[in-house]
Amino acid sequence: ALMGLSYGHILSQVKGQGHWYRGNWELRAELLGGAQFSPTEEYVVGLTPHLRYDFATGTRWVPFVDLGAGVTLTGIRGPDLSNIFEFNLQAGGGVHWFLKDNVALTLEFRFLHLSDAEMSSPNLGVNGVLGAVGVSRFF
Repeated sequence: ALMGLSYGHILSQVKGQGHWYRGNWELRAELLGGAQFSPTEEYVVGLTPHLRYDFATGTRWVPFVDLGAGVTLTGIRGPDLSNIFEFNLQAGGGVHWFLKDNVALTLEFRFLHLSDAEMSSPNLGVNGVLGAVGVSRFF
């Protein structure tokens, strides 16, 4: 189980005018925390910068794709992980449904990979699929 808090900043004006991929880049920072409950109870805490591309549809529905790479502290150990320090890689996508000009209901799915990049053994890694529903506010 994971929980997160993120902050984003739009990096560009709308790109790709007149094309299906019209949209803009967003830089996000995410603080995540959670726990493993089986076979033992262990913690997971991470900080991850993300690069997101929001597709400008001209409607209340704004789909996006997202990539992130960050650092994680965890109590999860062998055979999957070996250190307290691990890297996390994330990739996913989702959609914002704008309820107002600056408030959206956000639905997102992501793949998450934790490993120490072969710095020590064992390093099988931990893989997960995350789903999130939240409220996004744009300033």
